[in-house]
Amino acid sequence: MTAMDYSPAAWAETEGPCLRGFDEPGEIASINGALALRPQIEHMVDQLWDQGFDRIFFMGIGGTYASAMQAEVYMRGRSALDTYAGNAAEYLTTGCRRLTDRSVVIYSSVSGNTKEIVSMVEKVKSQGARVVAFVDTPGSLLAQPGKWDHLVQYPKNEQLKFYMVANYLMYKNGEFPEYEAYNQEMEAGLAQGLANIEKISDRWAWSYAKAKAAFLKDHPDLPHYFIGGGNQWGATYSYAMCYWEEQMWIRTKSISCPEFFHGMQEIITADTPVTLFMGEDEQRPLAERVARFLPKVCGNYTVIDTKELPMAGISPQFRGSISHLMMHAVNNRVDAYLEHFLRHPLSIRRYYRQFDY
Repeated sequence: MTAMDYSPAAWAETEGPCLRGFDEPGEIASINGALALRPQIEHMVDQLWDQGFDRIFFMGIGGTYASAMQAEVYMRGRSALDTYAGNAAEYLTTGCRRLTDRSVVIYSSVSGNTKEIVSMVEKVKSQGARVVAFVDTPGSLLAQPGKWDHLVQYPKNEQLKFYMVANYLMYKNGEFPEYEAYNQEMEAGLAQGLANIEKISDRWAWSYAKAKAAFLKDHPDLPHYFIGGGNQWGATYSYAMCYWEEQMWIRTKSISCPEFFHGMQEIITADTPVTLFMGEDEQRPLAERVARFLPKVCGNYTVIDTKELPMAGISPQFRGSISHLMMHAVNNRVDAYLEHFLRHPLSIRRYYRQFDY
């Protein structure tokens, strides 16, 4: 049975975890295929570097904006390069005086025709900025000549692709001397490591999803609260909005770890459903503070800590840069079982792209 099989027989699977919808060879090939883009990405960045630029803008909307935030926070404490994360819709209305004809705009699009991204590209191109496009769908509108200065076409893995750009930019700027050692480890072990995380978290994810589905049935109007910091904040924001809200129609609220203590803290009670995403980058202490607080007031919280997950062959100093990918591997298993327990195919939408708005 695969995740796309919605027949009655498929829903009647044997009770218990079963690695539902998991395609290990496909997952490994997908990650390794993205990592194999490194020569193309390096050549692209070399050209941008030789031409010179003033600022780098990672732009997006929805989930791709979350990926932009992850890339920006990753570079913020490591690099002196002037780097920003921008929301495409906000840019179209507010503009940005810091974006010039010497700037580089980097974005990703799965469909290749997202309305806000198409308009954003037209506007930044009219200003003379150079555009780096990661487009999943060949032949789509955003993949057409004239819409980009550099085009990379490969499906999925947008956070990984953004980080590959960021890593090489920092290497070029003399800020990542471990670049070659880092990539050797990733290319040797990342794909299998993430697949292993899906396998070892499968039983836990089944139990978590079953409990969440039961709680939702009894409390349909109570939102689930997600908390995260650092590169986990983009993951938290995206997971709550793009997965639980858009794909599963579950009410959520997401908040960053530092902001949790300035508002949301006061509405957490014994029964409030809360999940904390805990990573291994520089902002881990902010998540640890939340983790210390939650048991004092809440009896319905979950902490998912990537530090508890194995990644064979990846050095400790590099784990923080991939902890959002490790969290995504765990959440893949949760999604597979929430889809089953809710009897709600993740592919259907009420409104998104269903009509003009």
